[in-house]
Amino acid sequence: MKEIVAREIAKRVKNGDVIGVGTGTTVDAALTEIGKRVKAEGLRVSVVPTSLQSAWRCQELGLTVVYPGYRGHLSWGFDGADQVNKSKWAIKGKGGAMLQEKILAKRCEKFVIIVDETKVVSELGKGCPVPVEVVPEGVILAEEGLRALGAREAVIREGSGKHGPVITERGNIILDAFFPAITEKLEGEIKSIIGVVDSGLFIGYASEVVVAGPQGVYSL
Repeated sequence: MKEIVAREIAKRVKNGDVIGVGTGTTVDAALTEIGKRVKAEGLRVSVVPTSLQSAWRCQELGLTVVYPGYRGHLSWGFDGADQVNKSKWAIKGKGGAMLQEKILAKRCEKFVIIVDETKVVSELGKGCPVPVEVVPEGVILAEEGLRALGAREAVIREGSGKHGPVITERGNIILDAFFPAITEKLEGEIKSIIGVVDSGLFIGYASEVVVAGPQGVYSL
């Protein structure tokens, strides 16, 4: 499925593009397909990545990696999602890069989410926590604030291969918050909590959701 949607995204790349690139396995598949076109057609493609992982992968594939601090908007960009509904609301951040991913989404004139059909849900947040990036000193405030907003629990995400929590690329930690329902106001309410940097709720960011299913590719 990922390869199908990856080929669809690769078709959209034009010579001279400066593209925003997210993070994750679906993004990696798309980058591989873009890399094939770059090599076969001699395209010049520059990317603004959201993580070291994506930056290194782009470099391996022959894409020009632009410093994320590049001052300017991007004509388009793409990223995956952990869940997405038919209103194009999404939960992202399983890979821990949601702050950079949200900045990217807002900078793109057109932001495309790419997923396989298993990520499309009728009820956003069911079985999937909302990641919340938090300044370490503000953890207790964030935990209390999330519970006040209705979170059943807010759990510090533990790292693997090291003791202690996952540390984001901005030196913060992640709380995975489980909500019984996702409302349109929730993204802003979470961000208003003292100590919270941002969350993995993406409400109103996606211009298009490209989905790969058994019958092929379609858009929401």
